[in-house]
Amino acid sequence: MAEHLAGLTGLLYEIGLLKRYRRTGWLVAGVRDPESIADHSFRAAVIAAAIAAMEGGDPQRAAFMSLFHDTQETRVTDLPYLAKRYVTATPNEEVTAEQMDGVPGPVADMVRDAVAEYEEKASLEAVCARDADKLECLLQAVEYREQGHQNVQPWIDSSLAALKTTTGRRLAEEALRTGTLEWMSRVLG
Repeated sequence: MAEHLAGLTGLLYEIGLLKRYRRTGWLVAGVRDPESIADHSFRAAVIAAAIAAMEGGDPQRAAFMSLFHDTQETRVTDLPYLAKRYVTATPNEEVTAEQMDGVPGPVADMVRDAVAEYEEKASLEAVCARDADKLECLLQAVEYREQGHQNVQPWIDSSLAALKTTTGRRLAEEALRTGTLEWMSRVLG
């Protein structure tokens, strides 16, 4: 039991790296202090739950997949899209399998299953989680644009093009029409 707890504790510390690792694509866009991978994953999970609820799926399952969709980046980092042309990445399922070495079976199975479902894109919840990943990127790009970063349009365009669900596309359209702090007017006004 102690060996399994050591493996699980190690995984928890490893996942903590996602709070330190920055999303590198934003560095390419000129953002000096971009969001962390953990920042991205948190909002993506919230978005996944909302999209799944609107699309008739299981919000908890979609959010759960979103929490684990980038955990492999503790080992491979967040490669910018441009790098993918030059670097052959190990499939996320393989990285996850190695991350789960020494982790108690029920936890390892839970994480491996979530990552596999996300990568296979076979379930409605996986499609919602993948849309959440893209929509979160779009929202972040809009926020950075409002902060004065002018090189974010490619992220907006590629995110829009990748959306599959009706809800994801509608939310993206609304996000592009709405200022990032307009919600405060409704609260205060």
